Amino acid sequence: MSSSTATPAAPAARLRPGLLALAIMIMLGTSIYPNVLASAAGAADHWAATALFWAMSTGFISGVGFRPRHVVWRTLFSPASCLLALTAGLARLWLIG
Repeated sequence: MSSSTATPAAPAARLRPGLLALAIMIMLGTSIYPNVLASAAGAADHWAATALFWAMSTGFISGVGFRPRHVVWRTLFSPASCLLALTAGLARLWLIG
């Protein structure tokens, strides 16, 4: 006789078109206009790039409906962290530029 344990069903993936569109806009914007991530002197702004690429990654991950299992990854790639990263990146560009 084999014993089977029931595993909880995974929640259905929920597409978030707003986050997906945001990720695509960041991807296209930084690919077409890479100078956006540079200071007036022409040096790369690594902090702004890191924040915007974090927002882009989070937008893709959350936008397609993927939800990491581990709480740390779920927090880092949540819609709230996407907004936080986007705000930090844009604030950095606005303050530097």
